[in-house]
Amino acid sequence: MNTATRMSGLVGRAMAVAAAVLALAGGAEAQVAVRAKTVHTMGPAGTINEGVVVIVDGKVAAVGPAASIRVPAGYRVLVAEVATPGLVDARSTVGLSGIYNTRHDSDQIERSSPMQPELRALDAYNPQERLVGYLRSFGVTTVHTGHAPGELISGQTIVVKTTGNTVEEALVASPAMVVATLDPSAQKEGGKSPGTRGKMMSMLRQELIKAKEYQAKVQKAGDDAAKRPPRDLRMEMLGEVLAGEVPLAVTAHRAQDIASVLRLREEFGIKVVLDGGAEAHTMIPEIKAAGVPVLLHPTMMRQNGEGENASFATAAKLKAAGVPFALQSGFEPYVPKTRVVLLEAGVAAGYGLAREDALAAITIDAARLIGQAARVGSLEVGKDGDVALYNGDPLEYTTHCTAVVIDGKVVFEGKR
Repeated sequence: MNTATRMSGLVGRAMAVAAAVLALAGGAEAQVAVRAKTVHTMGPAGTINEGVVVIVDGKVAAVGPAASIRVPAGYRVLVAEVATPGLVDARSTVGLSGIYNTRHDSDQIERSSPMQPELRALDAYNPQERLVGYLRSFGVTTVHTGHAPGELISGQTIVVKTTGNTVEEALVASPAMVVATLDPSAQKEGGKSPGTRGKMMSMLRQELIKAKEYQAKVQKAGDDAAKRPPRDLRMEMLGEVLAGEVPLAVTAHRAQDIASVLRLREEFGIKVVLDGGAEAHTMIPEIKAAGVPVLLHPTMMRQNGEGENASFATAAKLKAAGVPFALQSGFEPYVPKTRVVLLEAGVAAGYGLAREDALAAITIDAARLIGQAARVGSLEVGKDGDVALYNGDPLEYTTHCTAVVIDGKVVFEGKR
């Protein structure tokens, strides 16, 4: 073999090795791995001491003990005391509500009509809102957000990642839910409807019946456009609720209003999620029997008005009873107009909820409740590469989030 041929063969093999390395590392862009003294996977692997998470092309490729997981050369390695899945905020209005509490950044509620299921959170969400980055800095990577309580049906919700320049880049699911309200915040004064609890239920019932009739006409018309009723976005959206394709999340705090939520579910056979539930601790047998999950109010919810009977221990009681629930940040009318689920979970852990269960309420349990457990909420092979890193126990107030990875990209680095 002459020198030229031998050199050609060596170059060819070198190029093949380089191509293999690039393929493993996901191309020219460096891939990411996480090393932590404690890794809470929130999945089948449980908690791993001295653990490693390897992310390839935005997905978890390996997770396990450092002794058995090799990090390929060229990876960027982030080191922390504790690593968890990216946190999941199960109910928020962030991105529609903004940081300044002024008219220009308050798109979370439309007051012109009590019935507006056609309003898309997709059209109102601002991924560059500073509140989104604020939540991300605590390790929140996925948010179920949208229109706030305050109208009988106030609009839709979406699920987004806390990154991206456009809503399309951030989007995980749309619509996620349709949101309704059965408490006095949705009642009107001056003789306008609805003015009472009875009227609220009557209007909801009537709208759902109208949607049933609309869907029946559409189905009967089939492919005959001439026989189809005029297109109605409101009826179409409620049709998806009636078909069980989109859950109806109903904000209710008083026991009597929670009972109305359960009644509505029974009457129409729809998927219902209880949102808020300040007095849920007084209705646990009924909620469990109905099979209704709970987007539980923030643990530190102000205990006045409809929330006067809220309890710090409700999360622990729901868990003990086997009622599916997740913690939420909710909507706050004061600056900065959002709570942080990490802090709410820490307080819930101080009032009887086991620490592992508190972390589950803002990771895997929250992901299940919003229908996204196949992608987020735990560190498992094949799931999105979303990781939150901390310099201590994440449920302790003195702990800082040191880095956040979303879809395999480092999107935040903070104090160590």
